[in-house]
Amino acid sequence: MKSEMDPTNKYEYNSEASSYHANYMRNSKAIGVLWGVFTICFAIINAVVFIQPHWIGDTPQSRGSGYFGLWQTCRQSVQDGQELVCQGRLDDFGSIVSPAFKIATIFVGLSAVAVVLCIMCMILFFVCHSSTVFHICGWLQVMSGGCMIGGVVSFPAGWDSDAVRAVCGPDADDYDIGGCGVRWAYILAAIGVLDAVILAALAFLLATRCVKITASEPLVPNGSIYKGEVNSAFLADTQSLASRKSLALHPPVMLMPQPHRDPERVSEFSQRTGRSKNSHYTTSVHNFQL
Repeated sequence: MKSEMDPTNKYEYNSEASSYHANYMRNSKAIGVLWGVFTICFAIINAVVFIQPHWIGDTPQSRGSGYFGLWQTCRQSVQDGQELVCQGRLDDFGSIVSPAFKIATIFVGLSAVAVVLCIMCMILFFVCHSSTVFHICGWLQVMSGGCMIGGVVSFPAGWDSDAVRAVCGPDADDYDIGGCGVRWAYILAAIGVLDAVILAALAFLLATRCVKITASEPLVPNGSIYKGEVNSAFLADTQSLASRKSLALHPPVMLMPQPHRDPERVSEFSQRTGRSKNSHYTTSVHNFQL
């Protein structure tokens, strides 16, 4: 069984962790791009619902013909009963038919400003940390969504105005549309609220995940998987391989002691000399090679 400090195990762990981290960062970037695209879409939705006067309008059961937006009112002309004439100007709040419509106009306008600032803050990705930018954009999207909610909620409070009753009938009242119906701009505004909530939550999620990845310890020491303990193990294996090659080329020499021999018979093929007669001859070779 391999020990916990086995360099091979650490190498495999670092490889898997590095692969997971790379996949996560790739997916996070893709999600971040989608978040930016949908933020731009939300800005377009915000601009459309702010400009278009089709929040509510007439139906076959309504008293008259016309439709209403945040700051525009389109009704039949008094002189010509067929043509619709739109009234209301942003630079003249007095031309807006109801105080509730004025409040809704302010809320939706602030929502549009907040989302435009959010898009402009995306430039900070090039100069600031990603988590900081996501936090800034997330709070701007929360503000934009909150203002959009304020506009959607406050707009029905103006349905009791005389202009609305002239089209929708005398039974129209606060949050009671009478004989008129809700049109596509109001529905799009409600979708924009949901879009803002999802985008803000996603921005905070991306910011939090970026902080966790940044604050964690590096998965691979010194930024390379061939350094540190893994590199030491690699060098040890190289040295071991070199040693085996050396042993194959130069086999070791084993020295074995020679048994005692008769000093008078150094070899069966040698002759006795005077030196061997006068002194005890000790062989100079006591060992032999295998």
